[in-house]
Amino acid sequence: MPVDTLLFAYVVVLLGALSLVIAATELHRRRLAPKPSEDRIFRCRRCGFVYTDDADVDLSRCSQCGETNEPVRF
Repeated sequence: MPVDTLLFAYVVVLLGALSLVIAATELHRRRLAPKPSEDRIFRCRRCGFVYTDDADVDLSRCSQCGETNEPVRF
């Protein structure tokens, strides 16, 4: 077998193995990555306490002082 054919096969096998390792690592990372929360973030106007509540809530009561607050808009 010619040397250039052996070198070509060696490079192809190494690149294929590297591609498989990268693909497996990326799939593993995506599966274990935390999902973004759908909760809304609220900040109390009276006491400054920051808390979250469900995404479908427009007004939320602060658990520290009882003030009703609107969600924070970024």
